[in-house]
Amino acid sequence: MKFSICARRAAVAALPLLAIAFSGLPAVLAQSTSTSAPDPAQPWNWSDEFVRSQVNQVRAGRDLNPDSWPGGARVAVLLSFDVDNETVQGLRTGEISIGPLSQGQYGARVALPRIVKLMDAENIPATFFFPAWSLKLAPEQADVINNSGLHEIAVHGWIHELNTSLDAATEERLLRQAVDEIEKITGRRPVGYRAPSWNHSPNTLRIVRDMGFLYESSLMHDDRPYELLQDGEPTGVVELPVEWILDDAPLFNPLGNRYMNPRDVMQVWIDEFDKAWEEGTMFLLTLHPHVSGHRSRIVALEGLIDHIQAKGDVWFGTHEAAALYVRERAGMD
Repeated sequence: MKFSICARRAAVAALPLLAIAFSGLPAVLAQSTSTSAPDPAQPWNWSDEFVRSQVNQVRAGRDLNPDSWPGGARVAVLLSFDVDNETVQGLRTGEISIGPLSQGQYGARVALPRIVKLMDAENIPATFFFPAWSLKLAPEQADVINNSGLHEIAVHGWIHELNTSLDAATEERLLRQAVDEIEKITGRRPVGYRAPSWNHSPNTLRIVRDMGFLYESSLMHDDRPYELLQDGEPTGVVELPVEWILDDAPLFNPLGNRYMNPRDVMQVWIDEFDKAWEEGTMFLLTLHPHVSGHRSRIVALEGLIDHIQAKGDVWFGTHEAAALYVRERAGMD
């Protein structure tokens, strides 16, 4: 009994020393068991390794701009149309309103035929990117596009979903659905992908690679075609880059709360083309039928085409044709 009392007294006396000895343990344990993901609200505290891991998820790799384009042309002109229609007028967000949906139907009913008629008359091939639901709602658009045999139909998501907000399984399921639906309607499986809203989730490029797409056209690392890198490794995927300056929607503002003269928009595009011609690279323009297919706005496209044709030494091609060409010239096949 006397020993037990002494032992207890010794233990009690030792507590302050033990407290001092182990005072640093919580910090050590916290350091050793902390997760690798730092606080997203404090990027100034991120490690070099973490910053690089985020930036290097998807980067530009080797330059794929050829010395010349088909026929020895100095510059490639790729005209693309994102046929969003009703999907961006409420369907993708579930905010259903009759007025905006009517603007979407204008794209399929009036604007797309008007644009295709112009492309066919000028014998200019173009690429039309569809969210699958845009084509499901008006499948006759496929015949309008395919009648001339000039053009390409590619995929632009399922319902113009916000892919960056989706988990990997859902994003992949929707894209596979979209490709299957477009193939069912058009008779041809699309080989090109353009992400809704021109953005990638951390899973998008992996999905694109797994599905075997020839090219991707959503990113903005360069003005020239290039190979995409994923985590620093070459992917074999050709990127045909876009740019908001070369998109009609921000300039024309389809919401209508400001106005930009179509001829002023045309001059922006002409200046961009002239610099591409000077540099001997690529000019890629993105338009939306429900935006640029109106009577007063299509004059911008008509004027741009006139300017390009007058300049000469130009190759007009689909995105598919351009991707195949740069892959072949770079020895990627």
